Amino acid sequence: MSEQLLLYDYWRSSAAYRVRIALNLKDLDYQQRSIHLVRAGGEQRQATYAALNPQQLVPTLLHGELVLTQSLAIIEYLDETFPHPPLLPAEPIARAQCRALAQVIACDTHPVNNLRVLQYLSGPLEIDEQPKMDWYRHWVELGFNAFEALLSRYGRTREFCLGTQPTLADCCLIPQVYNAQRFACDLTPYPLIRQIAEASQQHQAFTRAYPDNQPDANI
Repeated sequence: MSEQLLLYDYWRSSAAYRVRIALNLKDLDYQQRSIHLVRAGGEQRQATYAALNPQQLVPTLLHGELVLTQSLAIIEYLDETFPHPPLLPAEPIARAQCRALAQVIACDTHPVNNLRVLQYLSGPLEIDEQPKMDWYRHWVELGFNAFEALLSRYGRTREFCLGTQPTLADCCLIPQVYNAQRFACDLTPYPLIRQIAEASQQHQAFTRAYPDNQPDANI
């Protein structure tokens, strides 16, 4: 397929950040269209975008006439459509381990800490700022405890989660590290996670995807 790739994106969205990393790892040419999640009550709630993505979330990826939502589904689609370099290991056990690591972040850690959850805590539930931050850090701690333990179990000894090349697991981990640092979470207990984060800083695909390097950053 040679159709243009168009990513509906927001610079601080962890899920969109994952997809940007994957697109960059595959050196794919794509256009970005910003959906500001805060301005004017959230552009994701406008009728035109809601018709495209009924969940009113980012990312959404258009590939020609195809519309895809959900970051993990998008990344696996990219991996199957543009298979080089692969983002999932070929060997079944390593492939399952990679998905398990990715899902610790994308299914269990990030969803309880994303923008709409934090807005609900401070809005309708009238939770003060400190308890809200305690909530955030609690779930990051649980998620990173599990992630670090799994890295150790899987025998991680190289730059990235499962070896010398980034995978789907790294696409999910690095945005969560960015958020954890943004909310002043203590990463001292996680030496393996910190090593991977440091390695990612030397990789162009990750630096290009970094939130502050996006065209809509701070707009």
